[in-house]
Amino acid sequence: MKTRAITAFFFTIVMLASVLLGGTVFTLFYLVLSLLSLSEFYKLVKKAEVKPHLLLGYLAGLFLFGGLAARQFFNLDSKYLLLIIPAIFGVFIAELYRKEKNPFTNIGYTFLGLILVMIPFSFYYALGFIKDSEVYNFHFPLAFMLMLWASDTGAYLFGRKLGKNKLFERHSPKKTWEGFAGGVFVSVLVGLIVSFFFKEVNGFVWAGMAVLIVCFGTIGDLVESMLKRSLDVKDSGTLLPGHGGLLDRFDGLLIAAPIVFAYLYLVLY
Repeated sequence: MKTRAITAFFFTIVMLASVLLGGTVFTLFYLVLSLLSLSEFYKLVKKAEVKPHLLLGYLAGLFLFGGLAARQFFNLDSKYLLLIIPAIFGVFIAELYRKEKNPFTNIGYTFLGLILVMIPFSFYYALGFIKDSEVYNFHFPLAFMLMLWASDTGAYLFGRKLGKNKLFERHSPKKTWEGFAGGVFVSVLVGLIVSFFFKEVNGFVWAGMAVLIVCFGTIGDLVESMLKRSLDVKDSGTLLPGHGGLLDRFDGLLIAAPIVFAYLYLVLY
């Protein structure tokens, strides 16, 4: 418990610093974090005797995130995103030269890492530039982070005290509908508090963002649990003592970030 608490404290400090210290730190931190998470995913699926294309997967992830950063932070032409095309189709070509029994399993898991890890992190990163593509604004990324933490806290507290009805026992036996409702309540409350400080959108929009984060963050958690159960592992990694791996900590972001970005984009534009 002590190790878990210490890790949580430093994790919180680092995450807040990554958002508050400006666009350059935000860009570099999430580029490295997303690639480390992708590496963790590829190591995880190797337990199922899958052999993803590591180099091409990393290159595709780097070009995806890097091309987005070049466009939004450095104001460069989005043509850099085209570099992802040879990396993606190179996976098929590279597999032709392998002598593997299940080639399309390797190809599929290579792409799954990009879809499940790199794309969500890219959408989360894009929240920092959603108001102005050339100017970094920490309000939306910070609010997302606070609401996600509030969701986890509310779900834990309400679930522990009131939880009786299982939410999705097959994939996550401890989650309950009562905990889910508590997560919605606490996250919406944080969203309304945020609305007093960040004026880009009104309180109803922030509250709607909170509801989406809880709903799709919970789904992301369940999807990551389903992945671990299919591979018969407890944690996605060991990088965070007492908490498991990066995917264990960011599972709520995996599906919620693209949904929230789409929601805010439609509201703002």
